[in-house]
Amino acid sequence: MAPRTVVIGVDSSTQSTKAAFVDAATGRLLAVGRAPHVVTGEGGARESDPEVWWQALGTAVAAGLKEAGVPASAVTGIAVAGQQHGLVVLDRAGRPLRPALLWNDTRSAPQAAALTEALGGPDAWTARTGSVPVAAMTASKWQWLRENEPETAAATAAIRLPHDFLTERLTGTAVTDPGDASGTCWYSTATGTYDSELLELLGLEAALLPEVATTGAAPAGSLTEEAAQALGLPAGIAVAAGTGDNMSAAVGLGLGGAGLLDHPVLSLGTSGTVFASSQARPASAALSGFAAADGTYLPLACTLNCTLAVDKVAALLGLDRNDAAPGGQTVLLPYLDGERTPDLPTASGLLTGLRHDTTPQQILGAAYEGAVVTVLRALDELLRACGLDPADPEVAARPLRLIGGGAQGHVWVETVRRLSGRPVIVPGSGELVALGAAALAMAAATGEDPVAIATAWNTGDDTRLPAVDRDMETWERVVSVLERAAEPLLGGGK
Repeated sequence: MAPRTVVIGVDSSTQSTKAAFVDAATGRLLAVGRAPHVVTGEGGARESDPEVWWQALGTAVAAGLKEAGVPASAVTGIAVAGQQHGLVVLDRAGRPLRPALLWNDTRSAPQAAALTEALGGPDAWTARTGSVPVAAMTASKWQWLRENEPETAAATAAIRLPHDFLTERLTGTAVTDPGDASGTCWYSTATGTYDSELLELLGLEAALLPEVATTGAAPAGSLTEEAAQALGLPAGIAVAAGTGDNMSAAVGLGLGGAGLLDHPVLSLGTSGTVFASSQARPASAALSGFAAADGTYLPLACTLNCTLAVDKVAALLGLDRNDAAPGGQTVLLPYLDGERTPDLPTASGLLTGLRHDTTPQQILGAAYEGAVVTVLRALDELLRACGLDPADPEVAARPLRLIGGGAQGHVWVETVRRLSGRPVIVPGSGELVALGAAALAMAAATGEDPVAIATAWNTGDDTRLPAVDRDMETWERVVSVLERAAEPLLGGGK
């Protein structure tokens, strides 16, 4: 009997690192090691020390190796999927000059607006990068750093995204992939290269940036002796270029050129996102027109306020997150950290429609509804970016795959069903970001297609829920409040 081989998929998210140990032959999840991150900042600031990510990676790998009960020698590959957009600035020794500015740091909203205008407006940006600068994008954060901490910007010897930083620690090689690079707003999805005119606009030299691999599955190098000692793994194993967390989740779901195309996914996590893998290059100002990890594209819309915002409302009301009822006449827009889609970076939460008979459970239910309507509003635009007609009965009946922590919550699932009117599939595969990264690791070790690998693994039993009648009354009430309140109460978008 041949010895078992194992690959490690790393999910380095906003809140924690997870290291999934996966049987390379079957895709069976053997163990998941975990370690927390620390996020600091008040108001619009959200920062983390990248060194904490590296320490958390070591802790998570050690815990996963112990739980899996396999020898370290069984591991043949590793790949990192990381939170997108974060700005990591390094000195000449590869050490962080300051904490990373995270994707949900909204301080750079003014810089995003100025950059948009400097190039000639949203259409000029989507034609080049597929996306319009918002506070989340790395280019906006770099511009904020230049304006607010010019000495740090001047001392910067290298710029990395969170997953790039960890991959470089593993291999000693500065490399990224098209998927994560496409979230910077200085990489062109039209040409597949860094855009020299945008770099000039941002005062950036290409030498500060990592090389862009062909895909997230391309070998970035091998595990160095130093990294092997830190992680307790064999030196020389394959390390994939890796990718962003959303791109990795798509691989884990079997979305891509070798799998499903134009099938929408809704992820309910710290952020709420809707995305699909497509052969069509997206260029809509309402979406992030990302590249995917496998050579296709990944049009995506992201909202800042999702599970954490609803949990905060539950805590304020003294309720369990599952102790919710439909909101009745109450509307709650839970924009507790500003908002990205719609572009309302300075917004705060808004509660309206209270009556004498309104219950705390209805207020909590209204928070769910506000979060779900916000992320579902982008679904039609997403489908159009894939070249589909949202009104086509076949397209309207296409199931919505529901992932992320919220997909395990009954109220989240039922609110999505009620407000979307679509069939819902809750994939049985756990830890999809880490599973996708494991497929990238195996692809780097074997040369196979990562989407084909994930599809062949076919782990877990999906839960399939039929469509229910769409609750248009609630939908229209929430949308009406959002559209009427945006300018006077929510910041007008800038």
